[in-house]
Amino acid sequence: MLLPDSRADRVVPPTGYTAHLTLFVSGAMAFLAVFALALSLASDRLAERWATELAGAATLRINAPADQMAAQTKAALDVLSQTPGVASARALTAEEQIALLSPWFGSDLPLDTLPVPQLIEIIEGEPGMDVAGLRLRLGAEAPGAVLDDHTRWRAPLIDAAMSLRRLGWISILLIGGATAAMITLAANASLAANAQIIEVLRLVGARDRFIAHAFVRRFTYRAFFGAVVGVLFGMIGVLLLPEASDEGGFLTGLGFRGLGWLLPALIPILGAAVAFLATWTAATRKLKELS
Repeated sequence: MLLPDSRADRVVPPTGYTAHLTLFVSGAMAFLAVFALALSLASDRLAERWATELAGAATLRINAPADQMAAQTKAALDVLSQTPGVASARALTAEEQIALLSPWFGSDLPLDTLPVPQLIEIIEGEPGMDVAGLRLRLGAEAPGAVLDDHTRWRAPLIDAAMSLRRLGWISILLIGGATAAMITLAANASLAANAQIIEVLRLVGARDRFIAHAFVRRFTYRAFFGAVVGVLFGMIGVLLLPEASDEGGFLTGLGFRGLGWLLPALIPILGAAVAFLATWTAATRKLKELS
């Protein structure tokens, strides 16, 4: 279907505005599909990473006067060390807390002169900790301790990432639908413009199936070639995107990973399939109208 055919060239002119329209639409839609696919896959990785990293971690915040901070921190660590389901717990150093606050307040933050609470990092183990019971014990031993198991804001983050993934797939479906609509319009215009040629072909014995096959072959080839060019430009654009980094968060690392680089190769094939179905439907209907 994608190989050149001289007989198709006699029925369908190889040049003209319909040819340019098909090539441009296929290339532009394939270019957009590459980025929609990259967004969907990156969102999936982001949701998985957030779910994995946040599910087994919790944070304990000690809000206490300066003269009680060390005692309450020690009491909280003692409670955590005796709590089933807590794999490890450690108090963050001043340097680590400055690193956490520096994106908002700068790296020269005078931590020793500010009433900054002490943070304790908790790594959850098997079979999991009793959060309600742990809060009661901490309330008795360290009144200034506030436990955050991340469930309050973990779910919205994961939902946001999953919504981005769904948006990417919906965009791909819309791109396919728009491509089918534009190719259908181009095929109808080409069939209408070649109505006299079609009439002559019928007079010399050509069947509608042969005529429709010629149009389908020509438009499928144009769509495939345009999609290949669009995918190539799209892949170049993805390669130019910034790499993943902690500073950039989810706004970086939107490229493909591993075998994911092979997925864009399916776009020209799917584009050709969409063009085949759209052109065959349009050609069959239009030939009946021209009968």
